[in-house]
Amino acid sequence: MELRITSRENEKVKQLCKLRESASFRQAQNCFLAEGVRLCRDIAAVWPPLEVYHTDKVLEQHPELQDLPGRHVMISQSVADKISDTKNPQGIFCVFERALKSLDQAVSADRWLVLEHVQNPANIGALLRSAAAFGFEGAIFCADCADPYSPKAVRASMSAVARLKLLRADTVAETAAWLKTEEVPLVAAALRHSVPLDEADGLRGGKIALLIGNEGNGLSDEAVEAADLAVRIPMAQGVESLNAAVAGGVLLWHFRGV
Repeated sequence: MELRITSRENEKVKQLCKLRESASFRQAQNCFLAEGVRLCRDIAAVWPPLEVYHTDKVLEQHPELQDLPGRHVMISQSVADKISDTKNPQGIFCVFERALKSLDQAVSADRWLVLEHVQNPANIGALLRSAAAFGFEGAIFCADCADPYSPKAVRASMSAVARLKLLRADTVAETAAWLKTEEVPLVAAALRHSVPLDEADGLRGGKIALLIGNEGNGLSDEAVEAADLAVRIPMAQGVESLNAAVAGGVLLWHFRGV
């Protein structure tokens, strides 16, 4: 018998909305919500969804979505409108398992993106997308970074949230100590006590952990001190800084592994 939800007050619909809105609920349920044809399809190519919710209309337009793994549930357009956080819902949502681990559960890798206090979810997603594009293998979220599984972060990552190893750490110092045991140098993006970017070419293509800080305040003093090296991006006189996602994109490209 086909499963179908037509009521916006259905208990499962309420849970999906909570999964969209609450980082603590995503953590407790150990899963996250993705929305949109391309995003759901691309993440499903990396790991299978647990549940798939779709309208009749989206299946008519994209019949291949019927082949996605997981438990399929048909929903009405009004239900899709309630679950969605976009202005024009495409009518498909997938629930995926989270894969955020702690440092003591970490799998070794040679190339990491490390973030401290990055609180804008769109920047988180953009940084993950750039990291995946330029040959980095994972990302480590330190201090109070935004949830990489929030809808905005997942959407901005363009499925990179599923392609990278994701770790959570309390502090950069803790991360630096772990990276040292892995023989991976930690390079901070900072203005103080730094060298111009082109003086760090020797690290290009090899082992590296690239440390990016908060959009407004950059890295903490403790984070910069924990790094093996600090680099800065040359900029025109009078320009103080770049957006975290833009600066990260430049640095990730400079130290690219592809």
